[in-house]
Amino acid sequence: MRRLTPLTVFVLSAFGWIVVLTALWSQVSAWTSYPVGVLSHMALEQGAPMWIRQATVTPGNIEVDTAVSVPAPEQGGRRGELTVEANPARYAYGLPIFLALLFAARGKGLGWRAVAGWALLLPGQAFSLTMSLLMQIVMAAQTNIRLLRVSQWQMEAIIYGYQLGSLVLPTLVPILLWLWLDRRFVQDVLVRGWRDSLAPSAPPQS
Repeated sequence: MRRLTPLTVFVLSAFGWIVVLTALWSQVSAWTSYPVGVLSHMALEQGAPMWIRQATVTPGNIEVDTAVSVPAPEQGGRRGELTVEANPARYAYGLPIFLALLFAARGKGLGWRAVAGWALLLPGQAFSLTMSLLMQIVMAAQTNIRLLRVSQWQMEAIIYGYQLGSLVLPTLVPILLWLWLDRRFVQDVLVRGWRDSLAPSAPPQS
């Protein structure tokens, strides 16, 4: 029976860890992602003071009261100030991905690297959450620049930031972070295994 290569073992182990850790993370995500909501709260107050009145962060939710006035259909077309909300964990699922790669590599210093990785993931997750909330405001205002009191380039920056934060960062950042924190394993196992897989096999002995 052919023996599995270290690269294959790593891939299978990482997949298994992702399944297990994602299930565990879903039970505690409201608490592990709470700092994401706090960072997003700070970013909104500093970056969009003309829109934000107050933001309330609780485990599993961030609610933002805005100064943006939009039509309220349930009130006969009268206008009301917009409130948006989101779950910070929605963009924090990179944590189990990062931990799965870390555990699959089985390197030294798992504890401190796990904690460091969790902390380093927070800014990117907060960016994604912030862009999601801003995009909700933009969509509710029907991208009306005059109503939102912003310029065209600011509107486009929010749209592109939302796409980056929702489609790219949640999965790319944990992988890049792991590649940086576990670079010796990457060099010794992954890169070497990839090179070996490209090398031509030796001809059979006659």
